[in-house]
Amino acid sequence: MVISKTPYRISFFGGGTDYPSWFNKNEGHVISASIDKFLYISCRHLPPFFDHKIRLVYSKIEEGNKVSDLKHKSAKAVLKYLNINKDIEIHYDGDLPARSGIGSSSAFTIGLLNALYSYKNKQISKKNLATKGIFIEQKIIKENVGSQDQIATSFGGLNYIKFKKNSSFNVNKIKFNDNVKKKLFKNILLFHTGIFRTADDISKDYINKLNLKSKYMYSIYDIVNEAKKNLESGNIDDFGKLLNETWMMKKQISKLITNNYINEIYNQAIELGAFGGKLLGAGGGGFMMFYMPQKKQKLLINKFSKLLHVPISFENNGSSIVYKS
Repeated sequence: MVISKTPYRISFFGGGTDYPSWFNKNEGHVISASIDKFLYISCRHLPPFFDHKIRLVYSKIEEGNKVSDLKHKSAKAVLKYLNINKDIEIHYDGDLPARSGIGSSSAFTIGLLNALYSYKNKQISKKNLATKGIFIEQKIIKENVGSQDQIATSFGGLNYIKFKKNSSFNVNKIKFNDNVKKKLFKNILLFHTGIFRTADDISKDYINKLNLKSKYMYSIYDIVNEAKKNLESGNIDDFGKLLNETWMMKKQISKLITNNYINEIYNQAIELGAFGGKLLGAGGGGFMMFYMPQKKQKLLINKFSKLLHVPISFENNGSSIVYKS
């Protein structure tokens, strides 16, 4: 048996510039971080005592005699890609729900790839793991997804990720004082809006229209450089204020990114002292993140008592194999 442990991620800046439809013409870059909430995938050889030859357990249980019998798009694609067609059982368990903007679909793809490579006694680098995850989601499954989540969950850490016009990418861990880093995450609040949505449904509305929204996309792009400088110099309050600027830009890209309910939550948070915030992922629902000085956070937590507050911290390892027998 093999068990992989893959972190979810929060995206700070540059979301949208990581779509190939944008960065292949304009380049792109993002700042994102993996967090201490994880997705676990276990794989084992299926003994020959069952009527089925393949079993997949997630929110549903799928059993069949070959991979093509599966309905789960990512699991089917990864198994086919690695030429594994039978005699395997896979279980998925996650700390956070799917369809919430925290990179769960990519964490699943990366975690399953990592586990199955280990299952086949093969090693894979973090860059190759991310690259294969991007290929499977964008080219095989043909999901309308960007390229940052696969990298963030594979590499782990707080990263500046650069996307080039030739579809290559570079990952650089942002270097700044550890105490400042701890303070940054103490100032981050995460609430679930109660709305579950599929990123593909939201992003397909605007993924091929990004160049028509270039005014806002260039603003989102430029803010990344400023945010990176603020982190490196320790100006995390200014970093938090930039979240407000990038959220205002992102809302202009598609009418599906936000709604009246989400806007009300956001405005209440700002009124109570949050410096900035944003919906995570493609938008439309899921988790909302705020930057707010720790001494004021109790007010917001009490105000949003009907929303699920999820405390988070920093994670630095990315997808890893935690058990193998």
